[in-house]
Amino acid sequence: MIAEAVLRGYILEEVLAWLLRSSGYEVLTARDDQEKVPWKVLEERNHGLVVRGRGAWHQADTLGQFRYVPPFSLPVRLFVEGKFTHPKVGLSTVRNGHGVVHDVNENVITTVATSSGPRRPRTRYRYSYAIFSTSGFTQDAQEFALAHQLSLVDLSVPDFKKLRNLVRTAAKDVHAAMKALPAADIPATNEIRNYLRRPLLDLWEEPVVSHPSLTIPLDVLAESLQSRSTLGLILAFPAAPFVLGLASDDLYAFVNYALEHPTHLVRLRRLRQSAPHHVWEIRALDAPDAYRLTFGLPQQVEAWILDQNAGAPSRTRWVKESILSAMTLYWMNGDHAHTFQLRYEASQFLEGLG
Repeated sequence: MIAEAVLRGYILEEVLAWLLRSSGYEVLTARDDQEKVPWKVLEERNHGLVVRGRGAWHQADTLGQFRYVPPFSLPVRLFVEGKFTHPKVGLSTVRNGHGVVHDVNENVITTVATSSGPRRPRTRYRYSYAIFSTSGFTQDAQEFALAHQLSLVDLSVPDFKKLRNLVRTAAKDVHAAMKALPAADIPATNEIRNYLRRPLLDLWEEPVVSHPSLTIPLDVLAESLQSRSTLGLILAFPAAPFVLGLASDDLYAFVNYALEHPTHLVRLRRLRQSAPHHVWEIRALDAPDAYRLTFGLPQQVEAWILDQNAGAPSRTRWVKESILSAMTLYWMNGDHAHTFQLRYEASQFLEGLG
């Protein structure tokens, strides 16, 4: 039977997919690939979705595609891997993600043969990989990810506490219910995921769990998430080889302000707090009470900023003026994609850290 820690990660991935819908992220299934064998790149197998690489087929528990296409680029597909474990995510997990995404991006077939007439172009995609962790990442994992442009999103910041608690409770209740079932009745992991995707993602794949002891905690989780309509996670793309996961208890306060001010100046500062994990805060410069977003930087960058040697204040300013000088965010409203840009200008802010 699946371990509770692994189950927490699987449930976390489904919750993240639900939250990322606002950033234009849509989960893919095998039905989204209409090509015929041998041109198919997505297939449904016993343990769920697999995607074809140049050298192998790879398990893709949560694979989605962004509804917007960056200029002069290919449509972006994103592997989402969630880790809800006590130890920090290590190098092996990040290295595996790099191996998967590298192999899938190497699977380049530009045209497809037809039964009659000329060959037709085949749609290509750019695959990326993001790992979300509730316990952070080891230093070597961060170094490897930054070198190979894998995104690491730290969910241990305080604003994700409600989210962590909801996932932890659901996984605990489902795992306890599974232990009480006869061995022959214990469901496969994809049955749990398929059931949760119905209320969260409106995806109606089979098979699904049916025993009330399993469905009730999943229903409670879905209802709790949907009742917290302001709980939010939105991806921000800075001028750096990673994405930031911005958290807010009232995401629509930010959205409403950004719809009126798509490009605006922000105040960016690192909060002083006793917790071991440092949190960065974003507020609108001209309306600081309009919204509040928070995020955690990769710890390798954070440690560099916090270096107490000479020149540390100037290093902090350098990070804010270069890496974090502008962040681009995408927000989906129906079929329309809104683009927001948050800009930081050092000359308009206090020099010290908040």
